[in-house]
Amino acid sequence: MAISKESLEKRIQNIKHQIGELGDLRPGALSKQYNICGSPNCRCKATPPIKHGPYYQISFTRHGKSSSQFVREEDLDEVQQQLEHYRHLRQLVDEWITLSAQLSSLRLREKRKAARDQIKKPKSRIPK
Repeated sequence: MAISKESLEKRIQNIKHQIGELGDLRPGALSKQYNICGSPNCRCKATPPIKHGPYYQISFTRHGKSSSQFVREEDLDEVQQQLEHYRHLRQLVDEWITLSAQLSSLRLREKRKAARDQIKKPKSRIPK
């Protein structure tokens, strides 16, 4: 089934609208960690150990540089939403690129077809 130029353009416009509706974005991955401290008589040194935590940390790479940040527990829901918005943005952009490549190919085919049709048209012998 051939996809029409209009349907591709409509889907691209829909993606642009969805991107505009996204809230705050944050790239990265969230992890939950438990730590052991250096104090010799601490509960984390017991058998079995009762580690400190949980501590939440977000790790990301931006412009080739890896970084991480601790996230407060009270900010956890908001940060998770920002991470989800970023993942959704990446999916939308990937779909946009795919659709745009299809649209470009379709336009090039139409342009070549129009050029061929122009060449094939017989010229009228009657002067205007």
